[in-house]
Amino acid sequence: MNQKSSYTNEDLIKSGNGLLFGPTTGKLPNPPMLMVDRILEINDSGGKFKKGKILAELDINDEMWFFNCHFKNDPVMPGCLGLDGLWQLVGFFLTWSGGKGRGRALGVGDVKFKGQIRPYHTKITYSIDVKKLLHRNDQLMIWADGTVTTNDNRTIYFTKNLQVGLFNNLTYDFGGDPSQDSF
Repeated sequence: MNQKSSYTNEDLIKSGNGLLFGPTTGKLPNPPMLMVDRILEINDSGGKFKKGKILAELDINDEMWFFNCHFKNDPVMPGCLGLDGLWQLVGFFLTWSGGKGRGRALGVGDVKFKGQIRPYHTKITYSIDVKKLLHRNDQLMIWADGTVTTNDNRTIYFTKNLQVGLFNNLTYDFGGDPSQDSF
């Protein structure tokens, strides 16, 4: 597999459409749910635990969809969207490292919000340190720690044990029989 060490917004959108790593791999969400504009660095040997590092950014502006509804006359990026951006990147790492299957966020051990993202911020930076990769049967799972930092160098989100998995047996029957949904 031809692994690059950085990805443009165009690359990330290709991932969402199944065109970057293929249709049977994990995909990023498409805009507007894509919470990442570019991956500056991705590797499988760096970071605090020497198992992988991701450094990525999201450009912030006052036209972003969530600022118009969260909250009226008090615009704040929902914390869950920053958390989702971290999950998106951890899942991208699984696919980037060769994993197959559909991605799902599985949890997070600890989350702390020590600030907020406002329309005047021009950029946030995601930093992720991979802790553990686990291959079990046809599943691949990952644990990682991550932070979100604003353009004024304030780290405001702290996460421990972000968990994401890739699963080969996920199906969706488009509402015919919910019992067929395996996850």
